[in-house]
Amino acid sequence: MSQALLFLLILFGALLLGAALSPFEALGWWAGWYGRSRNERSRPVLPPSESAPKAERFIVFLTGIHSVSGETFARREIRLLDGLREHLPDSLVTEVFPYSVTNQALTGQRFFAWFWRLALKLKLSRVAFAGFVINMRNVFQVAVSADARYGPLYNQGTAEAIYDELLRKGFGPSAGPVVLIGYSGGGQIAVGAASYLRELTNAPVTVVSLGGIMCSDPGILACERVYHLVGERDRVERLGHLLFPGRWPLLPYSSWNLAKTEGKLEFISLGQVDHTGKAGYLDSKHMLANGKSNFEQTLDVLIELLRSIKT
Repeated sequence: MSQALLFLLILFGALLLGAALSPFEALGWWAGWYGRSRNERSRPVLPPSESAPKAERFIVFLTGIHSVSGETFARREIRLLDGLREHLPDSLVTEVFPYSVTNQALTGQRFFAWFWRLALKLKLSRVAFAGFVINMRNVFQVAVSADARYGPLYNQGTAEAIYDELLRKGFGPSAGPVVLIGYSGGGQIAVGAASYLRELTNAPVTVVSLGGIMCSDPGILACERVYHLVGERDRVERLGHLLFPGRWPLLPYSSWNLAKTEGKLEFISLGQVDHTGKAGYLDSKHMLANGKSNFEQTLDVLIELLRSIKT
C-alpha cells in the first residue's frame, strides 16, 4: 500500500470518526454533564445591567466555519463588525461562537484545546490542511444543527448561549428586537436557534443570512423575517438547496416553502459575488459594476436592512 493511499484511508477514517462524535457535545450538554444544569435552564444567568446603554436593536454575529472562537480573527469579519458599529451607533453588535453548544472556543478549556491551538497556529501560517481540519469539524456541527434528531438540543443550547451573551450586554425587558447575522454555516445555526431565542427573550427575532447554508428548519417560521443574501457566484450556498430536500419545490408544506409563501423569506441578490476569499462577500479589493467593492456593497445592504428593523 502506497503512503498516499494510507494517508487517504487515515483521513477518511478520521472524518468518519469526527462525524460520528459530532452530536456528543450537544447530548452531553443536554444530559447535564457540563454547562448549565437543567434547573438553571430557561432563566437568566446574569441580570441585565442597569447601566448598559439602551439599543434600538441587538445584533449577534454568527461567524463562518473557519472560526475557532466567539471573537473572530478574520480581518474581513472584524472590518464588517467595526463598520456595523460605526454606522449603527444606536445598535449593540456582539458575537457568539455558533459551533459549540456551550459557546466555548475550541482553543479554550477543552481536552483537545492544545490540538485546536496548534491547528489555528498552522492555519494562520498558511498551512491549508489545518484550515481544512477546522472547517470540517465545524461543518459537522452545522450538520448536527440541521439534523431532526439532535438539532433541537443543539439549537436550544445555542439559543441559551446567545441569550446569555445578550444579558451580559444589557438586554432586558422592553429591549429592542434581536437580529442574528449568520455567515455561511452560521446561517443554519441562526435559524435553528430562532424559535428558542424568541421564547427566551420574548422579543421578535430576525435572521440575516450572508451566503448561509440552511435546511428547511422550523425556526424559519418563528422568525419575523429571514433575509437571505446570496451572490450569483456562490456555489457553496447552493449546497443547501441540493442537500436539504425540504428546500425543493416538490415539498410545498416544508418550513422553507411555507416561509416563502408567507413572505417571511426574502432573497436578496448581491450580484457577481462569491462565497469567500477573492471576490467573496467581504473582499474589499474586487470591484463590482456599480463601482463598489464587494465589502462595501455587503456592508451597505446590511446597514439598510438593519435600520429597517425596529421595535
